[in-house]
Amino acid sequence: MNRVFVSMQDGLSEPEWFNRIEEYELTVLEKLGFDGQEVSVLFCNDEFIRELNKNYRDIDSPTDILSFENGEEYTDENNVKWLSIGDIIISLDTLPKNAEYFGVSQNEELKRLLIHGTLHLNGMDHGEEHVETGVEPSDPMLKKQEELLKTLNGINLIM
Repeated sequence: MNRVFVSMQDGLSEPEWFNRIEEYELTVLEKLGFDGQEVSVLFCNDEFIRELNKNYRDIDSPTDILSFENGEEYTDENNVKWLSIGDIIISLDTLPKNAEYFGVSQNEELKRLLIHGTLHLNGMDHGEEHVETGVEPSDPMLKKQEELLKTLNGINLIM
């Protein structure tokens, strides 16, 4: 069993697909074989993620996704042990730009970003390699990301 908390930046309206994120992220965690994990997903705008990128990575520009690992274990009020793996932050402004750049639907790009963030929170990294259109990744994390994305092809978050 895993737990997912999904939220929006204050002042932003929830997209019509917002209520589908928790179930999808739970599926991602399950397919990756994780159990007892807790993750939060926050959707924001470019200004919000730019500020985070500036403060935590010294990069003064927006980005598509940031992942902040936690790794704290705790026991809840029902005596269930959880591993809080961290936070995934996704810019709703950059999502359509990425989809257009990669020539994919926003649905596919959103699913890719959620998988990507989850893998980072579980200690994986891809170094300098990034997904490129028409190029098969060689990095193990990116290979795993794209393989899982293919298995979740039939899921539509954004209709």
